[in-house]
Amino acid sequence: MTRESKVTSVFGHILIIILAGELIFALPFHLARFFRPTFLQAFELTNTQLGDIFAVYGVVAMLSYFPGGLIADRYAPNRLMSYSLLTTAAGGLYLLSGPTHLGLTLLFGYWGATTVLVFWAAMIKATRLSAAPNRQGFAFGLLDGGRGLAASLFASVGILLLSQGTFNPQGDFTSSDEAFRAIRLLIIYYTLLTIIAAGLTWFFVSAQRPGSQELDAQSAGGSSWGTLRTTLANPLVWLQGGVVICAYCGYKALDNYSLFVVQAFDWSQVEGAQFITFSSYMRPVAALAAGILADRLRTSRMTYLLFGLLGLVFAGIAWLTHINSALTLLFAMLLFTFFAVFALRGIYFSLVDESQIRMGATGTAVGIISVLGFTPDIFFASIAGRMLDAEQNGFAYYFLFVAGIMFIGCLCALLLARKVAKLRHVKEVN
Repeated sequence: MTRESKVTSVFGHILIIILAGELIFALPFHLARFFRPTFLQAFELTNTQLGDIFAVYGVVAMLSYFPGGLIADRYAPNRLMSYSLLTTAAGGLYLLSGPTHLGLTLLFGYWGATTVLVFWAAMIKATRLSAAPNRQGFAFGLLDGGRGLAASLFASVGILLLSQGTFNPQGDFTSSDEAFRAIRLLIIYYTLLTIIAAGLTWFFVSAQRPGSQELDAQSAGGSSWGTLRTTLANPLVWLQGGVVICAYCGYKALDNYSLFVVQAFDWSQVEGAQFITFSSYMRPVAALAAGILADRLRTSRMTYLLFGLLGLVFAGIAWLTHINSALTLLFAMLLFTFFAVFALRGIYFSLVDESQIRMGATGTAVGIISVLGFTPDIFFASIAGRMLDAEQNGFAYYFLFVAGIMFIGCLCALLLARKVAKLRHVKEVN
């Protein structure tokens, strides 16, 4: 195989991983993120009810991360990813029936298993196999940035479908039935895309690293109890878990932006969906830039600076929600939070390498970090929903809540940076 054909093969491999890695979450997350006001109206939900539904998803997903890592060490990642995509698409068919609140709760619990148990660790493993060891930061930045671009492109088409579902010049829906007829088009759209991604993954995602033989399941890293104990005792793993928790809270905070601009700026539901969709195009730029810098600079330093800036900006947004004349500044600050949050997502898993966690313990470490880091799927939407429904100035309290989490993330990253510097110093001395 020539060098050019190898490059083409690797690029195609990563491209399909990106598509699969975003479409696996399209049905459970895209509908409620990009089209939240319409989703709430179509299924006659409050913010609190939707938050509780996502909490069920989060509980099941959290319980799935660690066993999913063990499964991923024993089976080919393309097979596991394809199975996950197909079972997730099956949930889309059920969503078309217009389930009740209880039905939605059970569906999101089901999706918590199908999107994580045999997918997440398999995707991380497939990404590692797609790139050389010295390009891991770039590979993971490309993965997250590419997923962001894919999400934006697919949502842009979704905006067109949504706009076809309303005959109201203001872009709103007059009843829940009308909203549901419009969102049915989106459900069919995302379900078909998920099925297509399953086929592409099955046939074109490889279980080989470029230039190497197929990875043996035993050598790939079934973790021993000794490795598990050592990893659990490593404070750097727990600090990285704290970093991911806080960064993921920042990402979850973006889910309510379409609702915020509808209420704060008096925009229509379609305009709100357009804002969050177009803003999400910053994700590939931010994640790729962060991934490239992570291969050249200290990732921990970038992390605490980003957290610190986000904490200040979220606090500023909370204050500006009371000032109607500062809408331009408020809009700019909202855009900044998109960029900084996407940058954090692009680099936080590259902290594993900076922390000098040995290669044989990578899967175990990622499993533990994921169990910790994605717990916001359990609590964040539920807390946020109650804030937005119960308080007269709900969004002001909401943004202050997020600002506090960002400052906690800054502290975790600072402590991590100090410990990594000590490790580096000891290594240089020895």
